[in-house]
Amino acid sequence: MTLSIKGLALTVGILWGACCFLTAVVNLIWPSYGEGFLTMMASLYPGYHGPAGLGAAIVLTLYALVDGLVCGALIAWLYNKLAGGRA
Repeated sequence: MTLSIKGLALTVGILWGACCFLTAVVNLIWPSYGEGFLTMMASLYPGYHGPAGLGAAIVLTLYALVDGLVCGALIAWLYNKLAGGRA
């Protein structure tokens, strides 16, 4: 069985982007929510400088979407290579 590279990439990208977006939006409502997580994301993604508003949440979401797409594609590709011809 092989994994769809496109399918897994889209799934991981959408889920990771949605998780980051929801955390950033909830942080706008309750400023203490997810503060540590958002600070960590600011250290990973250049251009995102932590919880600062809706614009920052959108920047974080775009970074997370691209990151998830790349990681999902790599996971599916590596799985397909390692699984080889096994049924």
